[in-house]
Amino acid sequence: MANTKSAKKAIGVQKRQNERNKPIISSTRTAVTKARNLILQKDLETAKAAVKQATQELDRAAQKGVIHPNNAARRKSRLLKQLNDALAAGTKQA
Repeated sequence: MANTKSAKKAIGVQKRQNERNKPIISSTRTAVTKARNLILQKDLETAKAAVKQATQELDRAAQKGVIHPNNAARRKSRLLKQLNDALAAGTKQA
């Protein structure tokens, strides 16, 4: 439990920030999960649109300071790599 007045104020600030950031984090996670699932299901045309939406969500979260910009860049990179690997595997089979 907080003992000082400033520590008690900091707890209130953290709660307000958490409430403001929660919907942004949730929508970002949902978009990334949706894109990953579409890639795994080999629905690549829909996956392209979902990946674009997920990258926009990640950029928005980074711009608002909800996640670190490097975190957003890393997650976008991994997502695009998964998409590109799936696209490459799809062209080899066809």
